[in-house]
Amino acid sequence: MKLYIGNKTYSSWSMRPWVLMRALAIDFDEVWVPFDGFTPDAEFKKTMAAIHPLATVPVLEAEGVIIADSLAIIEYLAEAYPEKQVWPQNAQDRNIARQLTAIMHSGFQAIRGHCPMNIGAELPDVGARLMKDHPALKAELDLLEAILKPQFKDQDFLFGEFSAVDAFYAPVMSRIKTYNLTVSAEMASYQKRVLSHPAVADWCKKALAENIFLDFEEPYRQNINGNDG
Repeated sequence: MKLYIGNKTYSSWSMRPWVLMRALAIDFDEVWVPFDGFTPDAEFKKTMAAIHPLATVPVLEAEGVIIADSLAIIEYLAEAYPEKQVWPQNAQDRNIARQLTAIMHSGFQAIRGHCPMNIGAELPDVGARLMKDHPALKAELDLLEAILKPQFKDQDFLFGEFSAVDAFYAPVMSRIKTYNLTVSAEMASYQKRVLSHPAVADWCKKALAENIFLDFEEPYRQNINGNDG
């Protein structure tokens, strides 16, 4: 089984299945496809287009099937490895976890657009400017608090053990740290637990080891005094 991923520093979508599979001890071979751009003539795009027409990461190759979407990969893993508890065991918890995962999969466009994932960077000044200039960013952080707060119980992760839903929210927890975004004490505590999980910490350690700077992934550094994130 192969998992195709992009740069660990920047690729939030790649992070999700990678950390889940590591956390659940699901064996796979990692295939790293470095970003060099996202135009059709970029080597990254040409490489991934040869694997799947979407030409994106992550992609899972398993049992002769090519799965080119992070949520689809998670559902494949849930069926292929029922003993691994990709989703919570309790049916009600499982339904809520799937809902939260789907919300993250399709939503939070302001956080995604204004606060790109950047493992290891410390950009509090950028974060403060973005919070001031973009009300939609604050609104999405409020939404994040509202949908996750009911799960902040006396447990390490959203449904006890680390599962798919925690893997899906891990990149946002990284963004909160990178940009020093203002969140509640409960969210900050959850953030620290997620980032301290061995699989997530290993991803971050490997991201730092890449030691690659891509200017097209970091527009906020190019326009540090501007109004756009």
